[in-house]
Amino acid sequence: MRLFSQLSWYFLREWRRYVGAVLLLIVIALLQLLPPHIVGTIVDGVSQQQMSHQSLLVWVGVMLLTAVVVYLLRYVWRVLLFGASYQLAVELREDFYRQLSRQHPEFYLRHRTGDLIARATNDVDRVVFAAGEGVLTLVDSLVMGCAVLIVMSTQISWELTLLALLPMPVMALVIKRYGDQLHNRFKLAQAAFSSLNDQTQESLTSIRMIKAFGLEDRQSAQFADIARDTGEKNLRVARVDARFDPTIYVAIGLSNLLAIGGGSWMVWHGEISLGQLTSFVMYLGLMIWPMLALAWMFNIVERGSAAWSRIKALLSEAPTVTDGTTVLPEGRAELRVAIDEFRYPAAAQPALSEIHLSLAPGQMLGLCGPTGSGKSTVLGLIQRHFDIDRGDIRYHDIPLTELQLDSWRSRLAVVSQTPFLFSDTIANNIALGNPGATQDDIERAAMLASVHDDIIRLPAGYETEVGERGVMLSGGQKQRISIARALLLNAEILILDDALSAVDGRTEHQILHNLRSWGEGRTIIISAHRLSALTEASEILVLQHGKIAQRGSHEQLAAASGWYRDMYRYQQLEAALDEDESEQEVPHGE
Repeated sequence: MRLFSQLSWYFLREWRRYVGAVLLLIVIALLQLLPPHIVGTIVDGVSQQQMSHQSLLVWVGVMLLTAVVVYLLRYVWRVLLFGASYQLAVELREDFYRQLSRQHPEFYLRHRTGDLIARATNDVDRVVFAAGEGVLTLVDSLVMGCAVLIVMSTQISWELTLLALLPMPVMALVIKRYGDQLHNRFKLAQAAFSSLNDQTQESLTSIRMIKAFGLEDRQSAQFADIARDTGEKNLRVARVDARFDPTIYVAIGLSNLLAIGGGSWMVWHGEISLGQLTSFVMYLGLMIWPMLALAWMFNIVERGSAAWSRIKALLSEAPTVTDGTTVLPEGRAELRVAIDEFRYPAAAQPALSEIHLSLAPGQMLGLCGPTGSGKSTVLGLIQRHFDIDRGDIRYHDIPLTELQLDSWRSRLAVVSQTPFLFSDTIANNIALGNPGATQDDIERAAMLASVHDDIIRLPAGYETEVGERGVMLSGGQKQRISIARALLLNAEILILDDALSAVDGRTEHQILHNLRSWGEGRTIIISAHRLSALTEASEILVLQHGKIAQRGSHEQLAAASGWYRDMYRYQQLEAALDEDESEQEVPHGE
């Protein structure tokens, strides 16, 4: 029942709908009390030969009219009640998505995609069902049950009513115990469903790799194990669920037995009439629904409560990076980075230390170094995915921690190491950050990214559907479309995180040349493993073990001993060997 108090904020806000539905339920409950009373009147009238045919028809007509009115009122309260609960579903999912969009990488290190999907779909459905059907059954069972009890006690016999209800307290205690068990078991079942979602999502997104490595049987076995575990946990829920109805029917059967036995004795001694006993048994029949509804309400509310605890736990997580209050002034400015130390959450060693640099508008910064040296970490801190432990990053001489996140990120255009394309047209993917862009704008950005010629050779050109995650495109095409998407934003700072790794040397050179002309007055930061991508940078930082090992222009670093010169010579030699091999290659059969 604690779910109702947890959702009280919504019930209070939508009180008109809920009060309207409750009032209609009360009217319906009162109308349903008429038929048993009318049947008792008819039985007494017919048995005592005191009712005419005309009176009989009138009473039958009243019962039919009551049934029609009850039908219409039930339709209206369902619209009111379930309309309110469906609105709750919309709001919960909006809050859920807003919460996910506010979170940073550290959050997604702790939560898997399948679990988040399960909470946004299955758990929300359970809460909404409890807020609609749960409220209905609670009010309906209480109103109908209390009304029937009052009528039976005042109009027929309170002694017989008390006798017939003796099994009910025992039933209530048993149902409460079942409810507690159901809450705990359903929570475990929902967690198992999240794991099943995780496995399904990972299997579908990596299906090409699974088939390439011949892991179909192994993955199927893993999926079967998780599905079996989920089924077992849901079966444990079903075992508790299956106990509700038999318990209620046993209690109702005992009530009917006591009512018939005690009522027959009272009729025999003239304390009540046969018609009154008939009405009493019909009223007791009306108690079946409130009892079933009460048990059902416990069932769905406990499920909803378990689901709400999972949703609330996620919605209550505050972002690890808090939003600032300052809005960036207009215009471009110098970007100054002073990272004295940064550690990832729960990491023992610092990921970065003593990283200091400044970039004026129009300058290009290159980042390179061995794998794991901290290049992507620097770019992540500039985007403020994490906060720095010691030091700060400033733009317009304002620390990023004081800036509104939206204000700061609107100045950035980012192309990550793993470009993501939506299952949409190429034009819509390029215009993702600028939906109002014209076709000419889109094509101009594609030309700068050297992907225009590739696009027009596709069957539908810019209207070609790329499939899920851009499945029909090559890695180089996806990277270049992502670059075009970033260029279309016309942002002040462009960040390329190893975004040219999948393109050939000639295309890379053309893109860099285009970026140099496009980037006049803009700040460009390029992280790359292939050092040819950094030759036009104003300054290059060589990172090793999270520190700056070397810095300078391409010419300076290529002339000085160190990692950069060794790697650059190695890559030049490798490129020369590849070129010789391609020139010496001859067709098969010659």
